[in-house]
Amino acid sequence: MDTHIRKVYIPMTETGFYILFCLRETIHGYGIIQKVEALTQGEIKLSPGTMYGSLSKMEKDGLIRFVREEDKRKFYCITELGNLVLKMEMKRIERLYRTMKEAHENEK
Repeated sequence: MDTHIRKVYIPMTETGFYILFCLRETIHGYGIIQKVEALTQGEIKLSPGTMYGSLSKMEKDGLIRFVREEDKRKFYCITELGNLVLKMEMKRIERLYRTMKEAHENEK
């Protein structure tokens, strides 16, 4: 993984994380918007501008790839590089959670 990818994507924004997380299956942009809203119980609502800007950047950087177009909807999926970045971020989040939980238990 090159330094550009590490610098831009580690740590990830919440938006970037949820987009990559959703793209573990082939899905279109509007489907990602709906899935993120459902996963977060409505706490995160991605705007189309944010969504499509992120998809474009991630595709350019090789984290996702265009799969097909159906009824004017573009479908994307995560690449091997995208999976690597996502797994690194998931490990980072798990570490943060573990640290927070241990600190909270020690305060009791």
